[in-house]
Formats: sequence, structure tokens, C-alpha cells
Amino acid sequence: MEEKSKREFLRHTLATLAYRGGKAIADAPESFAAMKASETTRTPVEILAHIGDLLDWALWMAREKPVWKDSEPLSWEKESKRFFDCLQKFDGFLASDEPLAQTCEKIFQGPIADALTHVGQINLLRRMFNSPVRGENYFRAEIETGHVGRKQSANRVEFE
Repeated sequence: MEEKSKREFLRHTLATLAYRGGKAIADAPESFAAMKASETTRTPVEILAHIGDLLDWALWMAREKPVWKDSEPLSWEKESKRFFDCLQKFDGFLASDEPLAQTCEKIFQGPIADALTHVGQINLLRRMFNSPVRGENYFRAEIETGHVGRKQSANRVEFE
């Protein structure tokens, strides 16, 4: 697969992350952000902050050298905004002609795959909090490359 195709596939992965992540964080009850499933687990807002850190790391990887920074979690709303802001910055870089400092495969297998895993954790915690996210046939979802903002397609095929 040529480099341009790999970048487009990585961009589609970011759009998928925006769609699924956006669904996981939308309309969460206010007290959900601080939920502790156990003494050793992160709270949902800590997980969301970690996802933002992963996306920052992915952009650093793409631009030059990997730089990791643990951020102090902000409020749920601010971390939600940060999630989409980070996706937009990274997608913008991938859409450009700037060369990649790392391969698409390495960027995917590290921060992006990890971010997708953490979205699943938020979904699980939502169910434990009695505020489940409705299941959906994601194969049929309207996910478009470059569409990484908060506003996603309302045309969903959710399960009853």
C-alpha cells in the first residue's frame, strides 16, 4: 500500500475514533466523570485525559520524535473539547503534505489503537454507571475521512 493510501486509512481511523468516542462521551451524567470502578482504576475523566495525551503523542510521532506528557485532567466538558481538538489537529497534519517522521503502522499500533481501547473502557464504565451507550451497527455508520469534530452523523443504526 502506498504512503498516501496509508495516511488516508489512518485519517479514516481518526474519523472512526471521533464517531465512537463522541458517542461514548456524549450526554454522560455530570457525576460520571469521577466514577471509580475500583481503587486501582482511572476515573472516566482520567481516561478521557489519557486519550487526549495519546492523540498529542500521535501528532508528535508524526511530526518528529515521540514526546509523552501526562496531563492533569480537566473538567469532563473541557476534556471532551480537547478530544475533538486533538483529533482535528492530528487529522489536519495527516491531510497535509508534511512528511511523516514515523510510519503509519507504528502510529496506529501505539497511540491510536490504545485510544480506541480506552473508548471501549468509557463505554463499559457508562454501562456500570447505569447510563449505557446504545449499541450500534458501526459497519453501517456514516463515518467519513476528515470528519473528526464533535458533530457527527445523526443517521445511526442503533440496536433496540
